[in-house]
Amino acid sequence: MVLTSRFDQALQYAVLAHAGQMKKSTEVPYISHLLIVAGMALEYGADEDEAIAALLHDAVEDAGGKGRAADIRQRFGSRVADIVINCSDTDVTPKPPAAERKRAYLAHLQFEPDTSVLFVSACDKLANVRSILKDYRAIGSSVFERFNVGKTETLTYYQDLAQTFVRRLKRDPADELQRAVSELTRLVSGDAIS
Repeated sequence: MVLTSRFDQALQYAVLAHAGQMKKSTEVPYISHLLIVAGMALEYGADEDEAIAALLHDAVEDAGGKGRAADIRQRFGSRVADIVINCSDTDVTPKPPAAERKRAYLAHLQFEPDTSVLFVSACDKLANVRSILKDYRAIGSSVFERFNVGKTETLTYYQDLAQTFVRRLKRDPADELQRAVSELTRLVSGDAIS
């Protein structure tokens, strides 16, 4: 597949929408996460709309809410906007409590009819788990202090997500997410035993 100027425009849009944002408790520019998710989506066979949605998947949740969603719809079309909206766990500020959002998002994924939403979300969650794994190896359990829910709740959330994606998506990146979550769970469990 050849990417068109729409992808270039979406990349510029993502850079502007997330300007100044950093990954949780780090000095890493947030755009790095969006680039990883979009790259992963492309490697797993995304079409251009899915790749654009991967770049913009956090724009509604973290950079503008419903107004941002409307702007994405106008600039990049309904399919991209619908994927982004359905990959978001909230479109309001301030955000509801994290545990509540996570429960609602898991419930939403159980019945999400659009496989493109499941695909982009699975790429996002795989990028998240790989990032947690990398940081866990570097700094240990303190990586979980970055999250609004504890270590156990974070692991359970990603285990539930992986099971949902394996069942509903039935292809990579779901299987790869399951492997990454299993690896993280083994590492954390091994540290708890030693």
